Amino acid sequence: MAGNIYGLDLGTYEIKVFDKKKDEIWKEKSVIATKNNKEIFATGDEAYAMFEKAPGNIDVVFPMQGGVIARFNDMQNLLENLLKKARQFSGGGEYVIAVPTDITEVEKRAFYDLVYHSSARAKSVSIVERGLADAIGFGLDVFQTGGVMILNMGGGSMELSVLACGGIVMNRLLKFGGEQFDQAIINRVRRNQDFLIGRKTAESLRHEFGIFSEDTDSVMQIAGRNLILGLPQRTQVSIGLVRAAMKDLMDECVVAIRSMLERTPPDVRREIEKNGICLTGGMGKLKGISSYLKESTGMHVSVVEHPELCSVDGLRQIIQSKKEYARLTYSMLDKGYRWLG
Repeated sequence: MAGNIYGLDLGTYEIKVFDKKKDEIWKEKSVIATKNNKEIFATGDEAYAMFEKAPGNIDVVFPMQGGVIARFNDMQNLLENLLKKARQFSGGGEYVIAVPTDITEVEKRAFYDLVYHSSARAKSVSIVERGLADAIGFGLDVFQTGGVMILNMGGGSMELSVLACGGIVMNRLLKFGGEQFDQAIINRVRRNQDFLIGRKTAESLRHEFGIFSEDTDSVMQIAGRNLILGLPQRTQVSIGLVRAAMKDLMDECVVAIRSMLERTPPDVRREIEKNGICLTGGMGKLKGISSYLKESTGMHVSVVEHPELCSVDGLRQIIQSKKEYARLTYSMLDKGYRWLG
């Protein structure tokens, strides 16, 4: 596939890739399984199927944590294997990578090095701020808008971005996401019912019950381990318990939104109050989350049909309209970044 261009959105929970030549977007779980900490045993969806089930000699890990690369070698091996395995990848292409704004330049350089110094044999690697990719994927005219707030709620982080006139005015990365919501559910079920569940079960509860609705009586039967008897068992978990578990983290997100609005320049803030909040990321699919945020912040909240694909769809548009969006991308080899080499 020499001469091809790829857009990469490397999430804590999922990797999303746009392939220009095939004109398609595909995704796989951001997980790698290694045997005896050396041999690659499985990657992507196949490795995720082993999560919480693998024997002791197989380590199943998420190389991305809190929106940044936590295990560089594992992430590089994962990305290389996914590109080769699933898409008949041959290397030599160009790459555009969406990265969080509120991280250090060294952390941004890690995204660049991940691809540039790999068997992908990249011809070039460009960076774009994820808030801008989200806005474009949302269908916004980033150059004309006087002010808009993007909230990307992902698997391991949340990113708040205030955009105006083609640039990011303010940005904040919150180091919690779906993973921390699931852990909160695990802790609450353990504390209230002396019952231990896994992360996949917690995720199922989160998706089943969502954040907000008129329903207050639903229950879901789940499997786990009774901590008093020490035996595998099934039990029922109520919607109220799950939502109570998620409340503190949702409140923290709301506080961050209000804090950013307070620090936003008045003219931009007026536009945001008119345009509202654009919600993206995988957690944007949760039932009632836009209603909860609207009620908590007093602002209109919009969600696209597939919020988890918003960033990579923005990368697709950037790649397909290179001249229009050229000034939004940059290389870590540009003059201002050469000290990182």
